[in-house]
Amino acid sequence: MVSGTQTPHTVLTTACGLVDRSERGKLALVGPEAAGLLSGQVTNEVEALEEGHGCYAALLTNKGKMLGDLRVLCVGGEAPELHLDCERTALQALFDQLRRAAIGWQAELHKRTLQEGLFALIGPTARAVAGVPELPSEEHRHAAVTVGGATARAIATDLGVDVLCRAEDAERVRAALLDAGAQAVAEEAAEPLRVATGRPRYGIDLDDGVIPQEAGLNARAVSFTKGCYVGQETVARLHWRGKPNRHLRGLHLSGPATDGAALTSAAGKAVGAVSSVVEHPELGWVALALVRREVEPGAEVTVDGAGTATVVELPFT
Repeated sequence: MVSGTQTPHTVLTTACGLVDRSERGKLALVGPEAAGLLSGQVTNEVEALEEGHGCYAALLTNKGKMLGDLRVLCVGGEAPELHLDCERTALQALFDQLRRAAIGWQAELHKRTLQEGLFALIGPTARAVAGVPELPSEEHRHAAVTVGGATARAIATDLGVDVLCRAEDAERVRAALLDAGAQAVAEEAAEPLRVATGRPRYGIDLDDGVIPQEAGLNARAVSFTKGCYVGQETVARLHWRGKPNRHLRGLHLSGPATDGAALTSAAGKAVGAVSSVVEHPELGWVALALVRREVEPGAEVTVDGAGTATVVELPFT
C-alpha cells in the first residue's frame, strides 16, 4: 500500500476523498477464450462485454454459496484482457478456481495484486479530480487516462471514480490526485457511505454461507439468461421457485454496537447478527445485517449488549 499521512476528515465532509485500495486482489485473464472461461465460473454475463465496459459478479460453490464477489473490466489494446478485482479475502478462491478451470482453454491467468495500485475517489468532484468529466456515469465504465504523467485507468463507481495504475507509478498518481483536489482518508472514513447505500462487503457482511439472493445481489450480479456457470442450479431454482431464508437489511441502532452482535426478535428468537456498524452524520448509528425473512422492515429487534434496532429496507438513502 502506498505510504502517506491520512487525515481524520471523512469523505462525507470533503468534496473528494481518496482511499488507497491497492490491497484489493487483482487478476487478469488474457487470450481468445478468456471470456468463455470466465463465463462458466461467475454469475454475470461477461462474454457480451465490450471494450470500456464492465460488470459485477459473484463466484460460487457448486451449492450456490458465495466464495467471493468481483468486478470484471473488458480492457482493449494489443492484448485484450479481462481485468478482475475482488476483496483480498476472496482472491485465493478466485485464483484457484480459475486456474483449475483454465485447463484446455486458450486463456492465461496472471496475478496483478502487487503489480498494480488502486485509488478510490469518492465524492461529488471525483470526476474532475480524475480528469474524466466525460466518463459515462454507468457503473464499471472505464477508460485509459494519464494521471501525473503515468498511464492509468479511470473506472466509474457508484460513489465516484476508481483509478487503477501500475504499482511503480502509484506514488506519483496519488500525488497528482491530491494536487488536483483530493483529500486522503482512511478506509473507515468511507464506510458510512457504503453502508448508507446498502452495499455489503465480502468478508465483512457476506461469507461462504451466503447465497446472492439473500444479500440482494441478483439485480447487480446475476444473469438469468446466460449460459451455465458453477452454482447456477441453486441460484436459478431459488429465484424462480423459492424464497431466501434471510434478507440483507439495514438497522437503525439505538446506539453503538459490536460487529457480530446477535439480534433477537420480540418473540425471543435469534434472527441474525450485526455487521458493518457505523456512525453516519445524518442517519446516526446504523448497520447492515442478514436477518430472517419473517423479520419485516419496521420490526424492532434486540441487539445483544447494545439496546435495540429498527429493521429497514436498503438503501438507507
